[in-house]
Amino acid sequence: APGPATEHFTLNFTVTNLMFTRDLEAPNSAKFRSAERIMRHYIEPLLQRSSIGPYFSGCKVTGFRSGRHRDDTGVDAICSYQDSASLARFDREQVYQELSTMTEGATKLGHYSLDQNSLYVNG
Repeated sequence: APGPATEHFTLNFTVTNLMFTRDLEAPNSAKFRSAERIMRHYIEPLLQRSSIGPYFSGCKVTGFRSGRHRDDTGVDAICSYQDSASLARFDREQVYQELSTMTEGATKLGHYSLDQNSLYVNG
């Protein structure tokens, strides 16, 4: 019998103290790879502690984008989890609330500051 299906959801937020530069747009640049590794370092433990934690597989940062202000950088990621009968359903609102709480009202991600109105979880 096949195992549980892999499902995906998007995660978006804006870091207000990471200056956007053009090399963040190039997925094969050293700066992109470094920033992706750092973002995953902060995002993945939070999701592992969330309600989908037992089913969580990982995240891949798909892009960085220029924010509204000079020091703002938008972060786009696709995260995965194993869909399972024991996971009733992916509840994006619950995951959003958990991430919001774990990031101090969507304002802190490690030593990064977040635009508190930018956190978005889409199942």
